[in-house]
Amino acid sequence: MNSRPIWVGMIDFLTPLSGMTQAETHKTSLIVNNLKGRHTIVVVEHDMAFVREIAERITVLHLGQVIAEGNVEQIETDPKVREAYLGSKGIS
Repeated sequence: MNSRPIWVGMIDFLTPLSGMTQAETHKTSLIVNNLKGRHTIVVVEHDMAFVREIAERITVLHLGQVIAEGNVEQIETDPKVREAYLGSKGIS
């Protein structure tokens, strides 16, 4: 039996921006973008401006159910997402 961990190249970030300044948030977006293409990255984050900077594909959950999937523009204009989270102004 092989006891070594298996590296699958996936990185999870759970609300990585908690307590960060704007400068730290920007640096985090640069780090995440630098990891693209070398790792699978899963980010759970409520700061939609940050999500806009890093996301290629977004999956939106509401009450434990997937309500939308797509790129930033698709998510921003999805009526279910707007009703649940974004309001009338969209992502700012």
